[in-house]
Amino acid sequence: MKVLIPLPGYGFDPTEVAIPWKVFSDREIDVVFATPAGNKASADTLMLSGEKLGIWRSLLKARKDAVAAYNEMDRDPSFLNPLRYVDAREQDFDGLFLPGGHDKAVREYLESDILHRLVAEFFAAQKPVAAICHGVVLAARSIDSQTGLSVLHDLRTTALLKTQELAAYKLTKLWLKDYYLTYPGNTVEDEVTKALSSCDNFLRGPKPFLRDSADRLDRGFVVRDENYLSARWPGDTHSISIEMVKMLRTRQSPDQLE
Repeated sequence: MKVLIPLPGYGFDPTEVAIPWKVFSDREIDVVFATPAGNKASADTLMLSGEKLGIWRSLLKARKDAVAAYNEMDRDPSFLNPLRYVDAREQDFDGLFLPGGHDKAVREYLESDILHRLVAEFFAAQKPVAAICHGVVLAARSIDSQTGLSVLHDLRTTALLKTQELAAYKLTKLWLKDYYLTYPGNTVEDEVTKALSSCDNFLRGPKPFLRDSADRLDRGFVVRDENYLSARWPGDTHSISIEMVKMLRTRQSPDQLE
């Protein structure tokens, strides 16, 4: 099996990319990356190092397991030699994983017309699509050619919560300004909810205090609707990755769940 993970050139969240890559690779699912120009991508350095996060460093930066997975991924040929967005084809993959990231540089990823069309093609083919954090914005902006509406219009979803996004901004605004606001004045939750047929289709889940892990999936929150999976923040990354594996394997063989 093969999963596509598109990335911006810079600024993706390291946890939301490296943990899925590790989970998929350990289960013999090939991962192919794509970037705007086919150059190697780089994660948000503040999330990797914790630099400038001040007293909130331990709360906001990537956890040790995610940093270790990122360093391993950073030596993998698939990460070092990504496709160009324009060369990625839905028919070449079994699933699509859309990570997030809040640095302003991720706008080239969120605003890519090429990716919008590609995401819509995966939905039309009814292949597994998973989106986490700002990756849900990319899905919400992808339009179904048959209806003219977002591919998420009639689906249930979650995404980065407004409370999470504004809390991170308020905790760091004195020295990081609006670093935590990818689009100042428009939160992820606000935009995603507007794309849905009903605001009731946006699910917030339990309060996101603790991050999940390989042995504490109960701490994560994932929403599944048909072939679509969504999650809120790096603390849900193990959960959405494991659930994506189950979806891929079930699609390949209905009797093989794990």
